[in-house]
Amino acid sequence: MKSILPLALCASFSVMAAEPAWVTTSNQYAIEVLQKFAEVNPENGSEIGIETYDSKASNLSLTAEKHAMEVIQQEITKLHAAEKKESDTRVQQDLQIMLDTLQREVNSTALSDKYELPFYNVGEKVFGGIQTLLDDRNSQTRMQKAVARLNAYAGLEGSANIAAQAKERTEQALGNPHLTAPYYREVQQAIDNTPKFIDGIKQLFNDHKLEGWQPGFEKLAAQLTDYQQWLQTKILPIARKSNVMPEVLYSNALKNDGVDMPPRELIQRALFEYAEIRDEMQTVATDVAKARGFKNDDYRYVIHQLQKEQVTGDEVLPFFKQRLADIEKIVKAHDIVTLPQRPANIRVASAAETAALPAAHMNPPRLVGNTGEYGEFVLPMIEPGKGPKVTDFTSKAFSWTLTVHEARPGHELQFSNMVEQGVSMARAIFAMNSANAEGWALYAEAIMKQYLPKEGQLFSLQARQQRAARAFLDPMLNLGMISPEDAKKVLTDGVVLSDAFAQQEIDRYTFKMPGQATSYFYGYMNLRELRVVTEIKLKDKFNQKAFHDFILKQGLLPPELLKKAVEEEFIPSVQ
Repeated sequence: MKSILPLALCASFSVMAAEPAWVTTSNQYAIEVLQKFAEVNPENGSEIGIETYDSKASNLSLTAEKHAMEVIQQEITKLHAAEKKESDTRVQQDLQIMLDTLQREVNSTALSDKYELPFYNVGEKVFGGIQTLLDDRNSQTRMQKAVARLNAYAGLEGSANIAAQAKERTEQALGNPHLTAPYYREVQQAIDNTPKFIDGIKQLFNDHKLEGWQPGFEKLAAQLTDYQQWLQTKILPIARKSNVMPEVLYSNALKNDGVDMPPRELIQRALFEYAEIRDEMQTVATDVAKARGFKNDDYRYVIHQLQKEQVTGDEVLPFFKQRLADIEKIVKAHDIVTLPQRPANIRVASAAETAALPAAHMNPPRLVGNTGEYGEFVLPMIEPGKGPKVTDFTSKAFSWTLTVHEARPGHELQFSNMVEQGVSMARAIFAMNSANAEGWALYAEAIMKQYLPKEGQLFSLQARQQRAARAFLDPMLNLGMISPEDAKKVLTDGVVLSDAFAQQEIDRYTFKMPGQATSYFYGYMNLRELRVVTEIKLKDKFNQKAFHDFILKQGLLPPELLKKAVEEEFIPSVQ
């Protein structure tokens, strides 16, 4: 079962803030559903923070998927009954949020079974399942359970090993000619990265000094290596050469990420915005070139020159911590939003983490039972002299907008606010959608741009241009309107991304997360529109800090529910 609970970007439910009665009621329903999710997908349960299933591993068999769907249908029936019983409108809304999420889970699984050949990057899945437990923010008790999960993956707990399950599931479906095979680049990447994930698992156990893991690891390493060879000989030859996916699957992917707009309309809007941003970039680049004494003021040339100013090695963490301190001073000086009193967490990723997610990102804390754990701003590892370099994240000028987006006032602030202020599980977990989370982080970049130095402003615009490019390239690629080669050229020549980063972007659009990259532009567009409408209605009573604090207190509501909250709660409270 491919769970659509968007945990990779989700904020956390907190037990630190006092709960209103309606939140307590809502959470009682939510925790039961989350327990059921954890039962059929233990790794997701662990990531949320449900410790009961920390020693368990997913079962990839068709029988297990059918059981999972039965469990979800049962929960849907219970929630419908609860919706009729509860009178508090906020609880009713939370119940509807949960119902919508569960129904999307059912619909997405049915579409996947109908159109897609089952395919698994087992090495990545196993590494992620172990890493969730061997996280320095966890207790020693939780970490020790990683040994049991490792043994479960290796088939030492009574069931078939996970690599064998994956093979069997794929082979059962090979006889159906109507199923779409995985994209060849996805298969090749799984093959190439398997050794990195094996090494990453070993490193995690060594670093945390656990005992008793070696026998299970040896078996699992051999099984993953065998699976790697099976992918090479059996799956890679039948993998599809075209990145185009069935349109019904792509449209469903957009909805799951909170993008409620037809793909072709999204393309039209994003193309216009891309051109507008490009013109503004040129204006700023001209100023930078003049100040720096560059002979060429073309924005592409100026960006290339600034990208040469890199921060690497041992300088990375101190540099980004200082950059965050500089940004926080700006936020406070201009009364933009309320900041936490504690510092944000920043660290550099391991090689295996970078293979799984080769971009700077926010690593969320546990989502249930949080007692003070916070998210982490994670920077990808750059290994000098080893393969293509992704230097986009470590140029000094780009560090301004990157830190705003991933740390403060972007993702980290959004997550921290929910930990410290408290929000129902329905609004922190079930309602979570990329359009809200990524829309807020891109919006944060936009409101901070005017206060940055000119070099920082140029890269802030470049980042926004990249999000606009995503919003037309992602659907164009998946609908067969542009080739991967031509799309990559837009990113390298127009957006000025490095070749390696541009390729990561193409992989993201075509097989890693089709549709998700459009959510940045879509969510930002909705939030910008919502602010303007609010300003018009409130006139001189509008206060951006109050507006931003209210937005963050709503959890991760999708755009339409967030709009409703602003119109029905925030605006009347100010008027």
